[in-house]
Amino acid sequence: MSAIIIKRRPSQRVLVGKVMLGGGAPIVVQSMTNTDTADAEATTQQVFELAKAGSELVRITVNTPEAAAQVARIRSRLDSMGCDVPLVGDFHYNGHRLLTDYPDCAQALAKYRINPGNVGRNRKSGKLLAGHPEDDPFTMMIETAIRYDKPVRIGVNWGSLDQNLVVRMMDENSRLAQPREANEVTRAALIASALESAQRAEQLGLAHNRIVLSCKVSDVQDLIAVYRALTLQCDYALHLGLTEAGMGSKGIVASTAALAVLLQEGIGDTIRISLTPEPGGDRTQEVLVGQEILQTLGMRAFAPMVTACPGCGRTTSSFFQELAQSIQTHLRTQMPLWREQYEGVENMTVAVMGCVVNGPGESKLANIGISLPGSGESPAAPIYIDGEKAMTLRGDDIAGEFTRIVDDYVARKYARRNSDAPKSLRSIPLQSV
Repeated sequence: MSAIIIKRRPSQRVLVGKVMLGGGAPIVVQSMTNTDTADAEATTQQVFELAKAGSELVRITVNTPEAAAQVARIRSRLDSMGCDVPLVGDFHYNGHRLLTDYPDCAQALAKYRINPGNVGRNRKSGKLLAGHPEDDPFTMMIETAIRYDKPVRIGVNWGSLDQNLVVRMMDENSRLAQPREANEVTRAALIASALESAQRAEQLGLAHNRIVLSCKVSDVQDLIAVYRALTLQCDYALHLGLTEAGMGSKGIVASTAALAVLLQEGIGDTIRISLTPEPGGDRTQEVLVGQEILQTLGMRAFAPMVTACPGCGRTTSSFFQELAQSIQTHLRTQMPLWREQYEGVENMTVAVMGCVVNGPGESKLANIGISLPGSGESPAAPIYIDGEKAMTLRGDDIAGEFTRIVDDYVARKYARRNSDAPKSLRSIPLQSV
């Protein structure tokens, strides 16, 4: 882990189920399912997989009566599987009705996400849904949150921003002696929507420390500008993420570029990486990307880090690449078990180097390192443990021997957890810096 400590922005602490957001608590990685929530079996399975991958909060879509009717059942199934990850309900348009009509759903969720740009509006026309004037949809959702003692994320999105607010602010801007650019006004409208909605929620009785804010856009520079401005105007806990990051490397790079800047500045209390998965792809990738962003910045530790050289003309063999991949897969596979058994194993570093140029030096800096022979070098692989050369491997089973050395190091180096402690305490995988 880096010795540089990032000074976090002061923010309110918000308890979501068993997970603490803000107030200096470790930055939380969360994710969202893409199953039909009405399919309780598929949704339960995907939530379980996301939680197993390390997601500390999982958001599910609650958009229909059929979906709302299954939420309590999903919670119950997860509990029976030993999975206590808090569930966040994602509501748009009709959330006020669903929470009222399905009290079991309202109770089972650990947090509600409200979009002030479309709450209580028709999905197609954008007009307010018919109802009694006193039955304000936003008010109904906040009152439900108060009734069940649930925190709320007021999540404003660029693509569903309240157009009445935008028109009002554009008109005000046009009357200025020096009008601002339209893009700047829209960013200001995002912030205004979030803060005005939070103020309304507090006026209705929701506690200040039961509110999380987000102002999401898809452009990296806009996201950075919005959150920098937002942090100057409030101390609410903040949820970071691009609205739609994209697919594959584009999504990963965009999310990393935006979030790394904000996190480095101490902004953000929870993150979600909105990757578009490949057809049939693994939804858990967004969790791993979020973890790796935080761990690379030195802000949290989730799993041992593997350092591997990129290869060059001195490493014509692909063996070091195969070994690096094998070790990284082994570490990820073993982490659920190691996390249960050993204290601090997530901080371990492993180096797999391909030649003599940087191999010994990088290997000495890691907890365990192997310097494989490059082209024309002696067919031997020295092993370094805690900075000292411990042995040299030769022969056809270098990969197997090195894996066993790593396993043995973990067993010897890290203290065993108290086996009598409750599993919920022993399985906490995280360390804050």
